[in-house]
Amino acid sequence: MAKKRKIAFVGSECYPFVKTGGLGDVMYALPRALVGEECEVRVILPLYACIPQKYKEKMVHKGSFMMDLTLEGRTFFVGIMELEMDGVIYDFVENKEFFDWGNPYTGLWEDIPKYCYFSKASLAILNYLQWTPDIIHCHDWQASLVPLYKRTKFWDTPVGAAKTVLTIHNLRFQGICSIPHLKYWSGLRDDLFDYPVLKWNEDEANMFKGGIAFADRITTVSETYAQEIQTAAYGEGLDAHLRYHSPRLSGIVNGIDVGQWDPNTDKLLAEQYDAENAVESKKKNKIALQERLGLDQDENKMVLGLVSRLTDQKGLDLVNAIFPQMMDSNTQMVVLGTGDARYENAFRYYESAYKGSVCAYISYDEKLAHLIYAGADAFLVPSLFEPCGLTQLIAMRYGTAPIVRETGGLKDTVLPFRGEQGEGNGFTFDRYDASLLLNAVNEAKNVYFDDRSAWDEMVKRNMRKDVSWVSSADKYLALYDELIPRQ
Repeated sequence: MAKKRKIAFVGSECYPFVKTGGLGDVMYALPRALVGEECEVRVILPLYACIPQKYKEKMVHKGSFMMDLTLEGRTFFVGIMELEMDGVIYDFVENKEFFDWGNPYTGLWEDIPKYCYFSKASLAILNYLQWTPDIIHCHDWQASLVPLYKRTKFWDTPVGAAKTVLTIHNLRFQGICSIPHLKYWSGLRDDLFDYPVLKWNEDEANMFKGGIAFADRITTVSETYAQEIQTAAYGEGLDAHLRYHSPRLSGIVNGIDVGQWDPNTDKLLAEQYDAENAVESKKKNKIALQERLGLDQDENKMVLGLVSRLTDQKGLDLVNAIFPQMMDSNTQMVVLGTGDARYENAFRYYESAYKGSVCAYISYDEKLAHLIYAGADAFLVPSLFEPCGLTQLIAMRYGTAPIVRETGGLKDTVLPFRGEQGEGNGFTFDRYDASLLLNAVNEAKNVYFDDRSAWDEMVKRNMRKDVSWVSSADKYLALYDELIPRQ
């Protein structure tokens, strides 16, 4: 019998302890899925001040030591607080100087020292605990120095034998700062600050760039995004670097936690449902959503949902450009999220202009998010770029048809509706163009109002689609096996 794989995850956030985006979801769900695949998994996280007290109370002190950091070798305290949950061991790196600032991210100048410390401390903790992983799976720029430290400062220690995987969740954020700043805080040797590794330009270094150069394998969160980031349009200045390292680059699409997102057991809904009774039950959730938000209560109206950060990346300039054309007497729109003031104000304006038909809930409300997924008929995700995207997966799980732009994970997970063939999960458009988004919305309306049987079949088809972590976890296991074949 093959021995259990030992996988260490290193990242800056993880639900339910701290989460600002999709990274937190992946750091939670993928380790849990791997435990079910006969792996031993540890997740290493900073012990931020903002982690809820109910989790801190359950943590056990596992030891502490002093660790050198910086060019001059200053020493810093490293504490280890541990918590086990659902078979996954979480080790929190304790240091008040770096992590007691409140929010996980403060400002790039302060965050560079914080994540230099975190990357090095993560490796030191694994040695201290005498737990040597087969794979160290690092996530985004905050953990991108781990492969460099492993192959330099830790090469002759037990953890030096591990292989590293670096996952790109969003290439827009890279950890760029002045060369002297990173050189001082990382304590890495001078030759690493040349162009093949950390050097970004004459004055600046790039932490993500260095991690990509030194990781044994690079992944990103969808097959299409893995291709897109090798182009100038999506590569955020790293496209040539990624093309050079492309033999080690692959894409594996995310899943969602189907226990957390299950309309058949979701207590936040007006009525729970599965694929067999979804058509009727979604109407009841729609009425509950309309009532909650002060919209005209009519199960025959088509409700468009949008749950998102209100930023340019999410394609909201396209939505803004066609909003009046989308609205008619048979259409309602629900927006949930916060972000740029211009979008918050635009949606507030539309709410007042289309009383009873539009609700702009400029906040975040977990219960309302669940009700929107269940009560809406279609769900807008017209992103400028989207490495993977989770909202379209959740929408399909709840029988709500996504309307998406064909980019990144949206292209990989949403197949265009083809009524005659009885195929497709939603409605798509390719170029980033407001008129093409409007065409996709109008196509969805035509099917919804004029071919309801085909729409209802799509609802059932979407709810039966496997959007869990099972197949994605299997692909990660295959990747790990390529790096270290099972004994």
